[in-house]
Amino acid sequence: MFNAAVLTISTSGAKGERIDTSGPNLVSILKNLNFDVLYAGIVTDDKEVIKNKLTYLVNNNFNLIITTGGTGFSKSDITPEATLDIIDKNVPGIPEIMRVKTFDITNRSILSRGIAGIKNESLIINLPGSKKAAEECFLVVKDAILHGLQILKTDGTNNCD
Repeated sequence: MFNAAVLTISTSGAKGERIDTSGPNLVSILKNLNFDVLYAGIVTDDKEVIKNKLTYLVNNNFNLIITTGGTGFSKSDITPEATLDIIDKNVPGIPEIMRVKTFDITNRSILSRGIAGIKNESLIINLPGSKKAAEECFLVVKDAILHGLQILKTDGTNNCD
């Protein structure tokens, strides 16, 4: 079993001006996939705040860290930039396939700037902020993610089956 954290990035949500639906929905999806979701929180669209929270989650050995929000074109959307400052290895295939596979649902999927990467033994994945888009994107990659987490957990041994 893997543990997971879900971090919503939304200034209006952090201020209580908007109800976060994507974060709780992702928690539910992860629990249904037998992840032990040990953290769910919300922070403002502030690069240093996001970086500090991601660093905290990595340092607390979360296997999977899912962010939702802050991946669009708005001036305040800086989740990918904060994530890039944290990760050691980029995993471009995850967001690439999410955008491609969800393009048939909405051509706006290509406007998402989310990234994925590895820091220590944690996989960080940026998802869109909408409940529907975050769920659609995650479901596209969930099986591959499980395999990737197993590789991280075993340091790459027994990963060729």
